[in-house]
Amino acid sequence: MMNKKHLVLLASAGAITLAGVATAQADTLEDTLERGAVQCGVSDGLPGFSSPDDEGNWQGLDVDVCRAVAAAVLGDAEAVNYISLNAVERFTALQSGEVDVLSRNTTWTTTRDTTLGLNFTGVNFYDGQGFMVSRDLGISSASELDGAAICIQSGTTTELNLADYFRANGMEFDPIVFDTSEQTVGGFQAGRCDVLTSDTSQLAALRIQLDDPSSAMILPDVISKEPLGPVVRQGDDVWLNIVKWSLFAMINGEEYGVTSENAEEMLNSDNPDVARLLGQDGNYGEGMGLEADWAYNILSQVGNYGESFERNVGMGSPLEIERGVNALWNQGGFQYAPPIR
Repeated sequence: MMNKKHLVLLASAGAITLAGVATAQADTLEDTLERGAVQCGVSDGLPGFSSPDDEGNWQGLDVDVCRAVAAAVLGDAEAVNYISLNAVERFTALQSGEVDVLSRNTTWTTTRDTTLGLNFTGVNFYDGQGFMVSRDLGISSASELDGAAICIQSGTTTELNLADYFRANGMEFDPIVFDTSEQTVGGFQAGRCDVLTSDTSQLAALRIQLDDPSSAMILPDVISKEPLGPVVRQGDDVWLNIVKWSLFAMINGEEYGVTSENAEEMLNSDNPDVARLLGQDGNYGEGMGLEADWAYNILSQVGNYGESFERNVGMGSPLEIERGVNALWNQGGFQYAPPIR
């Protein structure tokens, strides 16, 4: 048995070790300022969330999170270096410091949050796993998929959810596994599988990449909870707060009616919530090492959450995804940001 002296020595050693780790990792903000750009890990190309346009400019709901962080830290939403990562390599890239933030349709789970040395900073899209099938099959429900060949991406929660669902419903399936989402939709289109499974938002993005999008349909069944959001390394609370509150600023901006178009005008608002958000009443960025106008820079350059949703994945985009549970809390949805005060 250990005596009290041994316990004290172990506790002291642990404190030193933990402090050392925190100190070693707590320099993301400093590194970003010195580099002059945020290192952002994005997907290997998922329309609506993170994909390059015809000119090579990255855009999407996840991309806008990194743009918001750059606006808050550097005052310039375009000061971002995008690193394309597939599902297998994404966490290693973050753990190794190759990227400062991972923003690529990643599901928040217990294991990822507690055993990989990572922290999720919030949810920028509430989703669930679904199935896409060819209309020619005449299938209308996931309960009809017994024995189906199913295209799936490796290194995702989708694999586990699929196995759980089929086991629970006494059905069998033949998994056709690919490394990237682009390969899964290619396999589906080539007829290597009867079904493609992924988050329903990703299915909507992959469907529009088909030669004939109308030939496929997304079944109504949703078999899992998939809260998607940005991720940072553990051990750097300042950076965690910066990424977290950058997303919260966008959500609060929508709730208070601050947009990219009226942000300048709203600097004169009599609403105390707006005044605090835009840095006109106190400096709520000081505790994160930021200037008072950090949120103003986000909203004026990137826009609020509603603007980002609409142009990237909403009804004004090719994906035409309804707000649903991603609406604000006071409009029947889940999106809710803590107050700035």
